[in-house]
Amino acid sequence: MEFNTNFKSGFIAIIGRPNVGKSTFLNKIIGKKVAIMSDKPQTTRNNIMGILTKEDYQIAFTDTPGIHKPKTELGRRMVNASYNATDGVDGIIFMTTPVKEVLEGDKIILSNLKTNVPVYLVINKVDQLKKFNDIDLTISIYKDLYDFKGIFPISVMEDKNLDILLDTIKEIIPNGPKYYPDDMISDHDNRFIISELIREKILFMTKEEIPHSIAIVIDSISVNPDNDNYLDILATIYVERDSQKKIIIGHNGEMIKNIKNKSIGEIKKLLNKKIHLDLWVKVKKDWKDRPNDLQSLGYSKDNF
Repeated sequence: MEFNTNFKSGFIAIIGRPNVGKSTFLNKIIGKKVAIMSDKPQTTRNNIMGILTKEDYQIAFTDTPGIHKPKTELGRRMVNASYNATDGVDGIIFMTTPVKEVLEGDKIILSNLKTNVPVYLVINKVDQLKKFNDIDLTISIYKDLYDFKGIFPISVMEDKNLDILLDTIKEIIPNGPKYYPDDMISDHDNRFIISELIREKILFMTKEEIPHSIAIVIDSISVNPDNDNYLDILATIYVERDSQKKIIIGHNGEMIKNIKNKSIGEIKKLLNKKIHLDLWVKVKKDWKDRPNDLQSLGYSKDNF
């Protein structure tokens, strides 16, 4: 492990309720897509590390599942993963959005946040404000809830105040070794990222209960025997109901075809290879509440 007395390295957890922009923030900071994004609640299911390496520092940011009131075993594991991500870090970003009164979910998160490291209040999506005074209101009501080290109104979409936030975080990062290689931007392998990219396309293309009922397993990745410029990828989309399977396949297979085509585009960018993708759809009834199914689908307690 490389060590330079002038080099700084550390770990930052990003927590908050669903849909405040944690994954979008992570991707922006890292400069590449390491976490999928959608407007659906609980898009992020696993803790996902994005690694930012510069000449004089390395910061590993961990994007966490949105903290919510869980209704399934999967939900409970997601919430536990979010709180667990705050252990052993050098700082915590608590992300919210402009509001006129404190949301109950945020109260619960902050009341359960037990830590001795600096916690920063980051108010995202200020680009959506009509009046600047609205952000002052949000700041005033949240700063009474917790002893924040600093408060930062930001807009990830407009790249507003991100540099100021990053400079502040760099100040609390201790001197230390370079934990990860320069070219490593995530702690997850390609199989995980590919499964997430496929899930992202389904999130965008479906509604109601479907986005919350799907899980993706990459069954195999291999070089095409007839053309080594192609990678053959076989993946299975798991749902909880036969009716959901019909929706994913679509009339005359149109939905599954669109999912496949849009996924191929993203996977090609990731692997810089031509892709042949086969998708299958299978039913695992109520898998979100079955520990054995969660284990087989990659959502074991140790995999978050």
